[in-house]
Amino acid sequence: MSQITFASLQQIPLSYASCSIGCDPTDTLPRKLEVIAAAGFKAIELSFPDILDYANQIQGRQIAPDNYTELLPVADQIRKLCEEKKLSIMMLQPFSNFEGWHRGVVEREEAFARATGWMEIMHVIGTDLLQVGATDTPKDTPNFKCNKEEIISDLRTLSDLLSKRNYRLAYENWCWSTHAPDWKSVWEIVKAVDRPNCGLCLDTFQTAGSEWGDPTTSSGLVEDVSKSELKNRFDASMDELARTVPADKIYLLQVSDAYKVQPPLEDKTIGGLRAKGRWSHDYRPMPYDGGYLPIEDVARAVLRTGFRGWFSMEIFDSGPTGSGKKYEMGSYANRAMESMQAFLKNCATDCE
Repeated sequence: MSQITFASLQQIPLSYASCSIGCDPTDTLPRKLEVIAAAGFKAIELSFPDILDYANQIQGRQIAPDNYTELLPVADQIRKLCEEKKLSIMMLQPFSNFEGWHRGVVEREEAFARATGWMEIMHVIGTDLLQVGATDTPKDTPNFKCNKEEIISDLRTLSDLLSKRNYRLAYENWCWSTHAPDWKSVWEIVKAVDRPNCGLCLDTFQTAGSEWGDPTTSSGLVEDVSKSELKNRFDASMDELARTVPADKIYLLQVSDAYKVQPPLEDKTIGGLRAKGRWSHDYRPMPYDGGYLPIEDVARAVLRTGFRGWFSMEIFDSGPTGSGKKYEMGSYANRAMESMQAFLKNCATDCE
């Protein structure tokens, strides 16, 4: 293993996803920005739902998600709030279920119209990075074509549209995705898209949650092989990531862990979410706060590529039972920074 020095990790810029803090309707976006900045984070991933919520708050009514005429001035206010707190907006997220629709269907037209609107928001907020999550639409959904060549074509088209504005596309595997649940799947797609502005959004939870963990088993592990073989397989996968992915094709690493769900989640779709989707939505604490995934192994693999870009805290912590968790945002953000610093130190290979 190549050396990962602690000194080299001190240059890593730290971000916080705006969607992953707050547990009460009174936890407004301005307050989120205040505590994130006070904790020492230098940027945010701006969540589109946070833009909608802030628009609804200041307008006193519901704003449609495609009403960009009203959303763009709100986005400009958010940019100014971030500037006041000396926070940059590193990325707009999460752009989901974009790729793979049949040509000519309304869903595909709406996906590209949404892309145009989101690019306008990116211009206003001053970010050049759009996170695209690998489609999680079920394969039997009408008008959906889970065809790899169509998926590659759609992402190539989107990359070209973004390129006209000097924007980038960060493609992420979601561990419950229909066609790309693991890092290798999205990397194969990014390679096939073959555009200089199309790279990876990697995630400690999504990577370990696709290959190592399983919320539907009593052990919390993938159980199609023995535990020793699972470890060997996961180690080999992380080694392959470290050896084969160029550092400049990784745009960020999102950081979170996962609770072992007891009793296990039912292996079926509930409320439109598959089990791993529900796991991602509610059972993701910060590092060292009750989780069990090998997230340090994921981060070390990413760091072994030479990557020293954004590490971004993205946690969805509703407690070990997923039923909710109450906390004060200021102290929570401070704990998140302490957790991130401990995580960096533990990923170094020259620290005891």
